[in-house]
Amino acid sequence: MGLANGVHHLAISTGDMKGQLEFFCDVLGAELKALYWMHGVENTFHGFVKLDDSSYIAFVQAPTTGAIEPVFGVSHSGSPAEPSAPGTMQHVAFNVDTLDDLLAVRDRIRDRGVNVFGPLNHGMCHSIYFAGPENLALEIATSAVAIDERAWIDPEVVGLLGIDADELDAMKEPAAFVSKGGAVLQPPIDPAKPHLKMPRYAALMGMPDEEVTARLSQSDPPVAVPV
Repeated sequence: MGLANGVHHLAISTGDMKGQLEFFCDVLGAELKALYWMHGVENTFHGFVKLDDSSYIAFVQAPTTGAIEPVFGVSHSGSPAEPSAPGTMQHVAFNVDTLDDLLAVRDRIRDRGVNVFGPLNHGMCHSIYFAGPENLALEIATSAVAIDERAWIDPEVVGLLGIDADELDAMKEPAAFVSKGGAVLQPPIDPAKPHLKMPRYAALMGMPDEEVTARLSQSDPPVAVPV
């Protein structure tokens, strides 16, 4: 317990929700599963397309998003080989199970008139590369076996990053953690730690967990489904 086991959803800002949904549903075959007013955010749309039943790509469209100018090397990389600002999405790679699946997806992408290149054999995976709407840098990859850290952690890169032997061991085998059933208290706000940029953040962090859940949760779907 206490370990994330996958990506539930990756949220991408968009100024064209319809265009993104059309691309992901038609070109990539992902099913639209949710489209509603984003909880707790005024005048903002939230859309989800399915990768599988526990993994989704989400889109967020706020009224001002379309007016924000993309800047390559800052907000966007433009390709999987170019930089973008720290903390931004440089590119995203979706998984398929086999090389045959990868070629099938490539066929679908090309059939929709979208250019794609690969597969490239990276040893740990085979990958194809293409662009999505609004300058998304996209990849689809498949790995025949799990990545073997003995072969893929380069000592030269480890040294250049200043990672010592103890730190490397801790990264390869993170310390075990025993859950206390949700009883660990919220720590004091430490400016040295990462923090969300949102209004009334300090008040939110000082609020009891039960109150946060009761006050901020919105669990009812926008459409009533007949039983």
